Amino acid sequence: MNINELHDAWITAGQNYTDKQANVQNMAIALANGTKDYTDEEIKNAKKEMNKAKQARDLAKDALDSATESNKMVESTKPVAKTLTDEHHVFANGVRDLMSGKTKVLNLVSSSSDNQTTSGAGLTIPEDIETRINKLIRQFDALQPLVNVESVSTVSGSRVIERFGLMTPLTSIEDEDADIAENDEPKLATVNYKIKRYAGINKITDSLLKDSDENIIAWLTTWIARKVVVTRNQAIINVLNTAPKKATITNVDGIKDLDTGMLDPAINRLGYFLTNNSGLNTLKKVKDAMGRYLLQPDVAQAGAFTFDGKRIVVVSDNWLPDVSKDTHPLYFGSFADAVTLFDRENMSLATTTEGGKAFEKDQTWIRVIDRFDVEMVDDGAMAVGSFSTIEDQPANLAPKA
Repeated sequence: MNINELHDAWITAGQNYTDKQANVQNMAIALANGTKDYTDEEIKNAKKEMNKAKQARDLAKDALDSATESNKMVESTKPVAKTLTDEHHVFANGVRDLMSGKTKVLNLVSSSSDNQTTSGAGLTIPEDIETRINKLIRQFDALQPLVNVESVSTVSGSRVIERFGLMTPLTSIEDEDADIAENDEPKLATVNYKIKRYAGINKITDSLLKDSDENIIAWLTTWIARKVVVTRNQAIINVLNTAPKKATITNVDGIKDLDTGMLDPAINRLGYFLTNNSGLNTLKKVKDAMGRYLLQPDVAQAGAFTFDGKRIVVVSDNWLPDVSKDTHPLYFGSFADAVTLFDRENMSLATTTEGGKAFEKDQTWIRVIDRFDVEMVDDGAMAVGSFSTIEDQPANLAPKA
């Protein structure tokens, strides 16, 4: 069996163990919540399968390490010059010399930190790439800051939340000896989440990586950061679009109906509008009955606008695209109350010079996996609309006939 086959076997065994582990975790959660009963035999078998899968994964890793060592397939490392202080060069040499083991690395299978040198499978990458990527992500126009983000440590779970709803008043009691009536119950709902995996691979020839350190690293970190933002944005948009919808908006009254006509007043006071840059450009041209532009400058933020006293948050078309050609999105609500992103917080980065076809093609393959889930928590906390053009308000000062 060659190195590639052993590497693939290790990856497959690792995924199988992750699946078995997730199954045991789900059973534990279900038992804790009282939503399902499992027999002692079922619990015993699940734990047995998980332990067996772990042994298979560890065996595959040992076999891969042994084969790599015996076949002398570890690339010789290139020492970093002591005078090389620029962090881009340091990081670039870390990626290029994947097996150096001189810097703290990320264990890409378990997503845990490990100071030990990883042998010839080529599965390490300098840890500071994650810091670099996270800094870039914050620079982009992401939707994630608008919603509620909850860090989770399990692959699935549930949350009990209280929805906005009608509430009856307390019962008036005239007779001091009368029995007190029971209150109506809070409107509770269970929101389930299940962490999903999103992944992609970049392939770089080793000669290009050696010849163009700066350009390759800058491209790599920016590409991964953009990919993560786009991926999470799309998941958030998909959930936003499940909220109650308003017919296509064509006039100013339709915009007002989106907030005051569809949501609870408590949410209305907290809410704000969300659209993309193309949508804002269209709204900025709408005039009121006096011929003045309808949008007002936001005194709290230079360059921002408000409508009917509500602020308008604008996101680039790159991150919040049009619904269709020349049709722009318009959301209103308290998005932090409406949507929650459950973040597993262990994006993993893996590189290999030997897995797949990388060894045959003299390439370095870089894989990113992001883990999260987005769920609608309260669809009564926001509403969805869209528009192409908005009519100017008609002049209302014309003399009556």
